[in-house]
Amino acid sequence: MPTYKQALKINERYALDNEKEPSAVKLLMLHHTGMRSAELMASFEKAMDKDTYDRFLQSVNQYVVDNKPVQYITGNEYFYGHNFCVNKDVLIPRFETEELIGYILDLKQSYFKDQSIKLLDVGTGSGCLAITLNIEDPTIRVHATDISKEAIAVAQKNNHDLNGSVVFHHGDLLEPVKGETFDMLISNPPYIPNDEFVEALVKDNEPHIALFGGDDGLEYYRRILQTAESVLNDRYIIAFEHAYDKAAQLKKMVKKYLKHIRIIQKKDMQGKDRMMFILKK
Repeated sequence: MPTYKQALKINERYALDNEKEPSAVKLLMLHHTGMRSAELMASFEKAMDKDTYDRFLQSVNQYVVDNKPVQYITGNEYFYGHNFCVNKDVLIPRFETEELIGYILDLKQSYFKDQSIKLLDVGTGSGCLAITLNIEDPTIRVHATDISKEAIAVAQKNNHDLNGSVVFHHGDLLEPVKGETFDMLISNPPYIPNDEFVEALVKDNEPHIALFGGDDGLEYYRRILQTAESVLNDRYIIAFEHAYDKAAQLKKMVKKYLKHIRIIQKKDMQGKDRMMFILKK
């Protein structure tokens, strides 16, 4: 059997030769060995056992040949420091969405101070936004909706495993929570236009219902904004993540459906317009 170092080097080159990320190969090795990065480095000259090596090679081929995302192979992804279960029924949490969490927590504190508030996450997917906010600030009582029963099942597992207390509702957008009211509404809905190019790794694996947002990519924002105030208290915050090139169109849409509000636009770490916050006092 090859050493850990030999197996890693050979398969990183294999990934590169097939235009794949070598860093993904290391993640797969860490997953199958159960080691941390420092432990792996300390074991570089040791021979791999056959079972571990075979499982590692199988997963490398899933990534390189079958074009399967590493997160779906390992079954998890870290988000805001929390380990979330992910599978083909939910989107893989993105690093840039962590920025939305920080802004929401800051706005909540400045707007509502230390008081307990009720928040709705629309289209929760894996539950990464809802559960993280619930964990990071226990004064936020979180409810979440999703149209996919399979996604709700994944979110409920994450909620249990991470000791969250989120209440989940199955159904389309705001429909499942009619009759209830909230202080905050947040959503990172599907926002890729139907005819926009999407790389194969994403398009061939992640659920299309969570990716595509109609002809202009704004269908779900439009539908949420049309009825948002029916589930919001008089004083509220709405927070959206959106496509970097849709800020102007979304702002115009917000002003069409909501009156006497303040809009705050935020850029992500790449300097692109990515998050919009709507405040009503």
